[in-house]
Amino acid sequence: MSQRQSWLEGWRLLAALTLSLIVLSLWIASMRQFEVEGVRMVIRFTARSSLMLFCLAFGAAALARLWPNAWTRWQRRNRRYLGLSFAASHAIHAVAIVAFANMDPAGFAEATSAASYIFGGIGYAFIIAMSATSFDRTAALLGPRAWRALHLTGGYYLWLQFMVSFGKRVPAMPLYAAFLLPLLAVMALRLIAMAAHPRGRTVAAR
Repeated sequence: MSQRQSWLEGWRLLAALTLSLIVLSLWIASMRQFEVEGVRMVIRFTARSSLMLFCLAFGAAALARLWPNAWTRWQRRNRRYLGLSFAASHAIHAVAIVAFANMDPAGFAEATSAASYIFGGIGYAFIIAMSATSFDRTAALLGPRAWRALHLTGGYYLWLQFMVSFGKRVPAMPLYAAFLLPLLAVMALRLIAMAAHPRGRTVAAR
């Protein structure tokens, strides 16, 4: 039986989310006349939008298995496009970081470290590889086993990177702990789904 689909599905969903992120980022930067502080606000905004989109994509399969309903089926059906929207958000994040580096080299050097280059670079490499293999043709070229290994490893790496990036700010800004809640919830859901459906580990873990 075919699944009922809404208008906001697939490529339309990706286009709507990407356009919204671009417009919001430009609006946020314009609040500070596109100067350094405005660019840094965009960096913070896209870090948070990326986190939420990542959690929606990373938890889609587990939610659909544990609580099948119209929303979770929609989320599971559009997981690829939520993941690509996450990649678009993080692409805007990268553009803002480059702008910050060019506009305020001293401030950028103070805000970054060798570790941020290394681990951030690995994260972006995973995002690019996972995005490139999110299409049927490229996924088929990679093969199911390699595809699953890439997306599983990349997903868990990005989850850990978000935990570290937001978690390290909690001592100075306790409200940042709120951003850890969706990450912890998604991981808990995945573990519960794998425990409840041991034969469906491959699906739930992706």
